[in-house]
Amino acid sequence: MGSGNWSTNVYDAAQSLNARMGRSAFDYSDTTRGSIPRDKWAAHADLDPRGVGVRESRDSDEHPTSLAISVLFDVTGSMGSVPVTLQTKLPELFGLLLRKGYVDHPQILFGGIGDATCDRVPLQVGQFESDNRMDDQLGNILLEGGGGGQKTESYELALYFMARHTELDCLDKRGKRGYLFIIGDEMPYNRVKRREVDAVIGDTIGEDIPIEAIVAELQRKFEVYYILPAGTSYVGDTEVLGIWRKLLRQNVIELDDLDAVCETIALTIGLAEDAIDLDEGLGHLRDVGAADNQVGSVSRALASYAEGRGGPVATTGSLPGLDGDAPAAGTTRL
Repeated sequence: MGSGNWSTNVYDAAQSLNARMGRSAFDYSDTTRGSIPRDKWAAHADLDPRGVGVRESRDSDEHPTSLAISVLFDVTGSMGSVPVTLQTKLPELFGLLLRKGYVDHPQILFGGIGDATCDRVPLQVGQFESDNRMDDQLGNILLEGGGGGQKTESYELALYFMARHTELDCLDKRGKRGYLFIIGDEMPYNRVKRREVDAVIGDTIGEDIPIEAIVAELQRKFEVYYILPAGTSYVGDTEVLGIWRKLLRQNVIELDDLDAVCETIALTIGLAEDAIDLDEGLGHLRDVGAADNQVGSVSRALASYAEGRGGPVATTGSLPGLDGDAPAAGTTRL
């Protein structure tokens, strides 16, 4: 997947059509929640992870050096406003990535995360796209709004899917990892449960996988970030932040303005690609019309990350502490 090019004009036309029709950009979710009994709720066919072979980010004549970018967000409880914000800010995200030269050929995948212990739709994963089909993928996410209320959601199930059900030409052809952003406000469960993997994804695994092991496996494919935005239930929670920092170290970002999520993602990629320093990136935000409060929020969110980087994103050949643990060819993983 990943052909074509994203167009602001196509995006604006779709927004105008939705307005004339009196519907939101999340019509699938609105229809499901408004007219279908909860016990019949299901992921849209384009985002259902069950039975999926792989989600692919591939090179093409149009995009000879594709770069896989994934954005998965918690759709439980107070996190329901995040995809709405993302949808309205897609032009800013692409404006920064492309027009400011951070990435030549981004291919973006969107997905939603719930709780496999209680939600009808605990995982939704779209396809990597380069054009406005990604708008449709985002708009077809079911905003279930559930969750278990115990400060944990099934992030680990999403991490498992991304580790074992994606193929990336940026990695396979150029040894360069993609980017994966998790936007949430709670903790993962401490292991990937085999019964949930079977029920939701359709894989059979021999035993449960500790969260640390699946994160290490995932980091061979993706540079993984966790963003905890303001306006959510556990913003600033030291337990939540502590767990994620133990797993991802400096790649945990606290954001005090939800409206700056897209800008934060774009600048994080720009910094990691060594395309900009933080001051340049903040200047780019002003160029695209970001409000002063949003610029300030991104500055605060990324100050520590920018200071602590000390080099470009590592490729798989230089990941500290991971390559020695990689499964040998022909070895069966858990």
